[in-house]
Amino acid sequence: MSIETTRLGRHGVLVSKLCLGTMNFGWHTNQDDSFAIMDRALELGINFFDTADVYGWSERRGTTESILGNWFALGDGRREAVVLATKVYNTVQRDDQRPEPNTDGRNLSAYKIRKHCEASLRRLQTDHIDLYQMHHVDRECPWDETWQAFDALVKQGKIVYVGSSNFAGWDIATACQEASRRGLMGLVSEQSIYHLDNRTVELEVIPACRHYGLGLIPWSPLAGGLLGGALGKLEDGRRVSEGVQKQIEAKRPQLERYEGLCRELGEAPATVALAWLLQNPIVTAPIIGPRTIDQLDSAVRATEITLEAEVLATLDETFPGPGGEAPGAYAW
Repeated sequence: MSIETTRLGRHGVLVSKLCLGTMNFGWHTNQDDSFAIMDRALELGINFFDTADVYGWSERRGTTESILGNWFALGDGRREAVVLATKVYNTVQRDDQRPEPNTDGRNLSAYKIRKHCEASLRRLQTDHIDLYQMHHVDRECPWDETWQAFDALVKQGKIVYVGSSNFAGWDIATACQEASRRGLMGLVSEQSIYHLDNRTVELEVIPACRHYGLGLIPWSPLAGGLLGGALGKLEDGRRVSEGVQKQIEAKRPQLERYEGLCRELGEAPATVALAWLLQNPIVTAPIIGPRTIDQLDSAVRATEITLEAEVLATLDETFPGPGGEAPGAYAW
């Protein structure tokens, strides 16, 4: 099968309903296996790839972008087939070890945005970034400066769209209003943590995305493995991280009910968690971060199923949200 595409929020670009997250590339998944995963993603119709200048972590920050760049360099239309998203805000290692606070710090200054964009382009071996995302909000930097920097990159043809990540609802509103005041397109997407066990964004982030026409790109859709059949894995004796083990014990009653429901449906827990997100009209594409091709293939099943109303109700009872959107969720 080929995964369907959808618009990124209200904007014209078409992206696949699953986004390939590459955070594991370079420190959990070697380059050859990363290449195989990306090739398979294209075969499945996944055209939306997400990375960040900081990915690589203990290996070397920036390594993940370099792996993507090496894959693009193989040619055969790879770069043209991908809607490429990366991010700016965090510290990235540099070959020059001299301290440089404007690039080594975490911020969204015009200086940093320009310099980090150029570095990402070199590592990615491309002349443009399709979706350049602010990895976090910088409330101390004036929006005059930040939007001027992004607008300059758009006019230079180095980026196409601007997105946000980890923004509060009022940050999204502020960014969009400031962009509109300057006659700019503004934000096209928000990348935020969102899954069955963390529904805080339903209060204000999702309403803000709806109002301003942003596509929502959920990260950690499986709660770091908690919603991927963690209880079953623990009982089967498979390796589960210490952090997840603690979460399992704290949420065992919920997980028992959840995994029992998944067994009744005949679907893997990870599939149900992704399918739940995909049925939210604000969600453009959950980010999946496979370490293997098998994990990638299994995620595709989520795009093929529709959860019935009674299943959705059971999931709401098992993992209650905040009670709706603000202020109705807590006031009147």
